[in-house]
Amino acid sequence: MSSSLSTDRIGLITGASRGLGLALARELARAGWRLIIDARTAGELEQARAELARWSEVVAITGDVSDPEHQQALTSAVARWGKLDLLVNNASILGPSPQPFLREYPLEVLELVYRVNTFSPLALIQRVQRYLSSSACIINITSDAAREPYPGWGGYGSSKAALEQLTVILAAEQPQWRVYLVDPGDMRTRLHQEAFPGEDISDRPPPEVSVPGLLALIKGNYPSGRYLAREVKV
Repeated sequence: MSSSLSTDRIGLITGASRGLGLALARELARAGWRLIIDARTAGELEQARAELARWSEVVAITGDVSDPEHQQALTSAVARWGKLDLLVNNASILGPSPQPFLREYPLEVLELVYRVNTFSPLALIQRVQRYLSSSACIINITSDAAREPYPGWGGYGSSKAALEQLTVILAAEQPQWRVYLVDPGDMRTRLHQEAFPGEDISDRPPPEVSVPGLLALIKGNYPSGRYLAREVKV
């Protein structure tokens, strides 16, 4: 990928109706990227699409990223444009709030967390791989909970740990792509509020502070690997 962020580039961002996904989509749309975005809530997604459409062409598809039919709908949208330069697997779920310890964690809920956070990113990569350009960029959003044993974070944290291992193996297997794990750090988002119900998280920075690092990875030539968004040189 060239150093330009635009020039007829096409990106797919999951979970882009709010938070980090929307913040990144704003900057890409302003730079002229054509975007495919999704989210589970139709109203919020339409608001995001209408905002982004002021700058670029945007296709918004409502659905659950873990649903195979929704995955196929996203793939069909990519197929209509014929290529894909960027895939950002941002959609995630926390699981129960407040979060239970593992000895009490409902296994059917844990399975759902893994389907969304771990299996869905790989499923999308498998489905859109034929459209990925020769220098495509894949970004899987991770968390420090994937590496630190925080009590009560066993579901979300272990799902992200599994995603990290999948991602680094994919990078080793597919050196033609730039495959990144990105930890955006603590952010003032709905998911973070769900993780700390009843607590004041106003001291956390907004997701926009993590976007410059993501943009640097997208437009640069960094080797595949794991990055902290706020420590990427911009």
